[in-house]
Amino acid sequence: MTTQLSPDNATEPTTVEPARRLSSSWLGAVALRYSMVIVMLLVIAYFSYRSARFATPENLATILVAAAPFALIALGQTLVILTGGIDLSVGSVIAVTAMASAATAKAHPGQVWLTVLVAILVGLVVGAINGILVSRINVPPFIATLGTLTAGSGLAYVVGHGAPINGLPAEFGSIANTKVLGLQIPVLLMIVGIIALAVIMKRTTYGMRVYAVGGNRAAAEIAGINTRNVLFSVYALSGLLAGLSGVMLASRVISGPPNLGQGYELDAIAAVVIGGASLMGGRGTIWGTALGLLMIMTLNNGLDILVVPAYWQDVIKGVLIVAAVAVDVWSSRRRT
Repeated sequence: MTTQLSPDNATEPTTVEPARRLSSSWLGAVALRYSMVIVMLLVIAYFSYRSARFATPENLATILVAAAPFALIALGQTLVILTGGIDLSVGSVIAVTAMASAATAKAHPGQVWLTVLVAILVGLVVGAINGILVSRINVPPFIATLGTLTAGSGLAYVVGHGAPINGLPAEFGSIANTKVLGLQIPVLLMIVGIIALAVIMKRTTYGMRVYAVGGNRAAAEIAGINTRNVLFSVYALSGLLAGLSGVMLASRVISGPPNLGQGYELDAIAAVVIGGASLMGGRGTIWGTALGLLMIMTLNNGLDILVVPAYWQDVIKGVLIVAAVAVDVWSSRRRT
């Protein structure tokens, strides 16, 4: 005796399977889109489980204070990478601005505003030089900023005659250590900078032009965008933000070390890449960079609490960078 399927039963497999495929595809897309958020939550959960010191308000404040100077250079690096370039000079800009601001503070004690102004101007000048080399002379960004990285490292020692600048007035330390609304000034600058640049990149024509230049420079020029001015502006802003970072770092230690900021450019690039920006340009967000930066700082803090050696921390960060780029390439291929 044979049984016959009813029309409803006969059509059930053909409707259930596509629904399952659609559901799994949707879940995969959501997991891929918010992968960094998921990883961040897992990292926080792991460190909180391993140490009671981690999940405390005091430790959160420590992470934010440590992240603030890196946030400024990472934000500038984001603008540069969105145009398809790279800025290797931010580490030496930090050193030069730290030495220049320390020398100013020592020569003019009590005039804190002058030290900050000098740091901003020095950073802006170096960034403008990078912008001219890249946008006007068409020097490849890697070569142009590598040159200013080397020259800036030497110039920092020239300012201090080969030695750190010490004996600074106590007022110099107020730049990084003064609290407003319960938060230190660098943390406030970080928060304001992230929100302001996020709005600019998403809601203004300038942000649209930066993305257009990074996506396709030739098409942007055809559309009437002055690509040279856009390129110049992102490198100038990167230098300016690095200058602010330099004076804050120097103020934190109340000194002018000529090697300050060494290697910071790599952490800034790592934060941008981990945050989902493409090194080819045209894709990335300020919020993604902020998340990538917090990921790195949280890892550093948690691994320090667990007394993990520094060399293993570098290994973990390197693996994280490669994984972030691999996910970016894979997701690009899926979209294509």
